[in-house]
Amino acid sequence: MIAKGAAELTCEREAYGVRLEGGATIPARTVIIATGARYRKPSLANLGQFEGVGVYYNATFMEEAQLGDDDEVIVVGGANSAGQAAVFLSQTGRRVHVLVRSSSLSESMSRYLLRRIEEASAIEVRTRTEIVALEGNGRLERVTWRDGTGAVSSHDIRHVFLMTGAEANTGWLNSRVTLDEKNAYG
Repeated sequence: MIAKGAAELTCEREAYGVRLEGGATIPARTVIIATGARYRKPSLANLGQFEGVGVYYNATFMEEAQLGDDDEVIVVGGANSAGQAAVFLSQTGRRVHVLVRSSSLSESMSRYLLRRIEEASAIEVRTRTEIVALEGNGRLERVTWRDGTGAVSSHDIRHVFLMTGAEANTGWLNSRVTLDEKNAYG
């Protein structure tokens, strides 16, 4: 039997149901919703080509193990997840460039993370800066960014950590579940 995806959550008095894409409905007294998320991604023409081979959406020990001791890395984002990734990745002494579109981190990041970033000599915060191109042959080899002055520069950097948030896969719920202002379950 080929599994169908969920198409709609139904709520009939005391029972729930999950209507599948094929039309069948599965009745249930309880529904656990674990829909996952879609990462927010910058609009770069060839981003998909480098996902998993230079572009990552997590900064865990698994991704960190792929780095060389002297590799420079980029962390994109201005919220706490980006700050945590930058601090984690800088612990081995490698240079970490934090690229932020806004003019500062103070509005979007916790004070304790701001202090840790300021204290880490390996972290360089670049405000009003965004990636404009990715290059490589089979894996990421070079990143081009534009800074707040409009200057464009290319750098031999093979690892980019996109910490730009995610949105819950909730479209099929048809407003049956209350979400917060960030489109997450409250």
